[in-house]
Amino acid sequence: QEPLVESGGGSVQAGGSLRLSCMTSGYASNKYCTGWFRQSPGKAREMVAYKDSRSHRQYADSVRGRFTVSHTKETLTLQMNNLKPEDSGTYFCVADEYCSDQRRSWGQGTQVTVST
Repeated sequence: QEPLVESGGGSVQAGGSLRLSCMTSGYASNKYCTGWFRQSPGKAREMVAYKDSRSHRQYADSVRGRFTVSHTKETLTLQMNNLKPEDSGTYFCVADEYCSDQRRSWGQGTQVTVST
């Protein structure tokens, strides 16, 4: 299975935007549910955005209205607008075979830092 490879992380001031990408070659959208998790220092890893088996998009309450997840062909994208310092953390791309979290693949993560 091809690895999931994230890119697009970086440092930005509060209110700014970043766009994360994840190469999902080999993870067909009709077989995998895909999404983004993040881990912030001292916090548990949490779901940020997820596209389920019916292509419904789910978002964490803290990012709804600011983040948008999309999946086109071989790229999963997370557009992040109006970033806040609490959005800082390591962002991971995931792909769940048959939409099962028991069959989850993880990317290596990309760092996002939002400063005041």
